[in-house]
Order: sequence, then C-alpha cells, then structure tokens
Amino acid sequence: MATAIPNLHMISSEHIVGAKVFDQGGKEIGEIDHLMIDPATGQARYAVVNFCGFMCLRKGHHAVPWNALCYDMDRRRYVTSVTEHLLEDAPEYDDASWADRDWETRIHAHYGAAPYWEGAAR
Repeated sequence: MATAIPNLHMISSEHIVGAKVFDQGGKEIGEIDHLMIDPATGQARYAVVNFCGFMCLRKGHHAVPWNALCYDMDRRRYVTSVTEHLLEDAPEYDDASWADRDWETRIHAHYGAAPYWEGAAR
C-alpha cells in the first residue's frame, strides 16, 4: 500500500511501484507497474498501469498521464477516472511514443488530462 510521510507530503518511489489504482467508485482496477520520469525535471509524466486484473480488454500495460491519477491522502491510494471505454480506445504506445509529442497530445486528450508541457503538471 502506498504510504506518504505525513509532515513532508512526500512518497517514496518504492511505494508507488505496485500501488493499487482504484476507480472513482472505490473498486480496485489495476496496479502501477512503473513510472516514466522526465530526466531534465525529475517529474513523473506517466504511470504505466497494469489493468489486466480489472478488464483484460487489451492485455499488457497502459500509459496514463501522471496527472490523470489522483492520490487520495485519506485512503492512501491512487484514484483515476479511467473507464472500460477509455481503456479500450486508448492510443497504443511503444518505446518510440515517449519522444512523440503527437502521441503525447493524443494520450492526454484521450484521458482528459492537461498536458504537462503546458505548465499543468503537478
């Protein structure tokens, strides 16, 4: 379970990888496999989430913009508005996607997340 350091408002990466992801109704829908981090800023840009235990519509992992996940401080867990329809229609990704601004634009628009390069990253 992901844990935060209460007074510092920080979370260790060891508690993010493997953290469960829940839908807005409180149902567990997946698990964070790893993060994609901008090496220049040190900020997380995407969570690669394994939703297979939830839907298994498209096997494998799915890139979700980091700001499409919300950390619920009271319950100490990640919450997202990802739905079956969003996941089913999500743009595919591969290793080249991380350097493709057109793909990034599509994935952010798909999940309704503000693009981090427009200053909306958390």
